[in-house]
Amino acid sequence: MAAGIRTPHPYYPQDLVFDHYVPNTNTVFHTLVYVSIGFFAILVLTVILGYPLRNSTLAPLSEKFAFFWFILCAALHLGFEGYYGIYHATLAGDNSPVAQVWKEYAISDSRYLTSDSFVRVVEAITTLVWGPLSVFCAWSLYHNRPSRHIAQLTLALAHIYGCTLYYCTSIFEGSPHGDPHPYYYYLYFWFFNSFWLLVPVYLLWESVGMLLRAVEEAERSGKDKKKVQ
Repeated sequence: MAAGIRTPHPYYPQDLVFDHYVPNTNTVFHTLVYVSIGFFAILVLTVILGYPLRNSTLAPLSEKFAFFWFILCAALHLGFEGYYGIYHATLAGDNSPVAQVWKEYAISDSRYLTSDSFVRVVEAITTLVWGPLSVFCAWSLYHNRPSRHIAQLTLALAHIYGCTLYYCTSIFEGSPHGDPHPYYYYLYFWFFNSFWLLVPVYLLWESVGMLLRAVEEAERSGKDKKKVQ
């Protein structure tokens, strides 16, 4: 880019300079359609993988939802966020379908195009640790392993902690990284990320309740054995 020439872009702060930026070739509508198709594909994959899930027709709806959630998290953490981890430095000039979704979302948080250190660290941990743990959660739920609730509790806490940090670091700085328009601020920044705060709260509550009941049952069983002796 020639000296003194600034390529126009939709990102905030508006004085950001991207030497390699190119606009998206897809419209917002097409980008959202691709995202919707991706979610639908994950839903179909979940139905296929989870069909035998403990006699699927008899399994509680909450377990079917949790299985879908873990598959969704695994796909997003390992695939979508993994892509960011690999290509974050060149994302602004990348027009692959996945990159265009990131560039559209970045209108609400430009830290994803500036290789912000906080975002890079969080996304690296998410891809390398929480992605595989999501796979384990799905596997342990599918096989009805008791370890499921330990892994689920860990993953839920990780999502709650990471999402809280993500929101707070932006808010405490005055939210300078996103377009203040309600569409981007409330839909992209708040609504899309809120699922990784609200759903984990429910999963945390479920696992804590299950583990508490297991401990109470173990203590009760221990007391009964002592009485018999």
